[in-house]
Amino acid sequence: MTVLFDVAGHIATITLNRPDKLNSFNERMTREIAEIWQRVRDDDEIRVAVLRAAGDRAFCTGVDVVEGPWWTDQNLWNQEDPGVLLGPKQHRVWKPVITAVHGMAAGGAMYFVNESDIVICSEDATFFDPHANSGLVSALEPVGMLRRGVPLGDVLRWALLGSEERITAATALRLGLVTEVFPREELWSAADALAEEIASRRPEAIQGTVRAIWESLDQPPSVSQRHGMAYTHLGNPDHGTGLPAARSKRRLR
Repeated sequence: MTVLFDVAGHIATITLNRPDKLNSFNERMTREIAEIWQRVRDDDEIRVAVLRAAGDRAFCTGVDVVEGPWWTDQNLWNQEDPGVLLGPKQHRVWKPVITAVHGMAAGGAMYFVNESDIVICSEDATFFDPHANSGLVSALEPVGMLRRGVPLGDVLRWALLGSEERITAATALRLGLVTEVFPREELWSAADALAEEIASRRPEAIQGTVRAIWESLDQPPSVSQRHGMAYTHLGNPDHGTGLPAARSKRRLR
């Protein structure tokens, strides 16, 4: 298996498992991770997912350049970037995803990072984009970073300067790309602790919160406000007041 999957205590642990290839993704890994996200989405026993990677050197270094693309035999207008299958939100996973990054996170690794709800990293983590070195357009990964709120100038430096522009763990924290930085030996346990805390909460409330926030990114503020209010009515047993439901003084017939 190129991806390891385990469920315990309402937490799914997903481990990228091609350490000899720096956890770069090929067709098999892409298909496996897509199937895993669908299982996470549909299994109500799973409340939170933790995404991490095996090996010492890298979280993920993007597409496997040795095996190369596997989709170019399709008609030009039928081709889709298979990297979009890697992100949980593409599969409508509204359960929180906590991603723990160590070592190198290059290029297509951002498909995972950009659609995670909480991203933490180890002190040795570095984020970079090798597209420019190969004369390739870098578009989807940096656009996803913008959606996460990374400043435009920093995204442009990351995308235009290639592998020479490395975002360190400290800089990633400053830019808001990650929320916390840990010593390497504490990274996985920190991710697990976050997951356990979230998994102890009412799952309907957590999933409604995740969905409302992510969907608001594609909506004007006035629409996102109404949309969010609708979700409080759907997901809260007391219709969003935060208080016990008041008894009606009218007698029902």
